[in-house]
Amino acid sequence: MEKFTTHVGTVAALPYVNIDTDQIIPKQFLKRVERTGFGQFLFYNWRLLENDQPDPEFPLNYERAKDATILVADENFGCGSSREHAAWALQDYGFKVVIAPSFGDIFYNNSFKNGLLPVRMPLEVVRNWEERFEEGTLQLRVNLEEQVIEDDQGGIHTFDIDAYWKNMLIHGLDEIGLTLQYSDHIAKYERAVQ
Repeated sequence: MEKFTTHVGTVAALPYVNIDTDQIIPKQFLKRVERTGFGQFLFYNWRLLENDQPDPEFPLNYERAKDATILVADENFGCGSSREHAAWALQDYGFKVVIAPSFGDIFYNNSFKNGLLPVRMPLEVVRNWEERFEEGTLQLRVNLEEQVIEDDQGGIHTFDIDAYWKNMLIHGLDEIGLTLQYSDHIAKYERAVQ
C-alpha cells in the first residue's frame, strides 16, 4: 500500500445522506477479481444518463470536481452491504480521502484496509464545505500525522482516528504487510518446531 502522511487536494462534494455501497459501486460491476478498473463504474447510476453520457446535474461531473482527490459526503456514507469494491472504486477514480460526519462501519474499516482515509468531521463543518463546493473550487490539506485538516480559507479542524489504523496508513501497511514485518520471527519459529 502507498504511505499516507499529508495530502493536499481539490474537493468534490456529495450532499446526500445514506449513500450506500450499491450506489458507490452497483452490483453488476462486482464480477471483476482485481482491485483496479472500478473507477469507471463509481456512482454509475447517478453519474451517467441512460445513454452513458455524463449527467451534468451530478456533482462529480461538475468542472470544479475534475481531478478531485477528496470526497466530502453527508451522514452515513458507505452504509449497506459489505463490499470492498466500494473503497476500490473510490480509489481507482482518484479519491484518497473521504470526509463525512458518519460512515457505515464495514465501509469505514474496508477503507483503512485498502489505503483510503475516511475522516469523521462534525456535520456543520461538512455542510460548510458542501456549500463552498457549490459556490466554487475548494481545496483541503489533510495531515494524518497531526490529525488536522486545513481549508483554503485558513480554517483548521482536528479529527480523531484509531492509533492502529493511523500507524498502518502512515507506514503504508495492510494486514499482510504488517504480518510480513515479522517474517524472520515466523521463519525462526517454523524452524524450531520442525
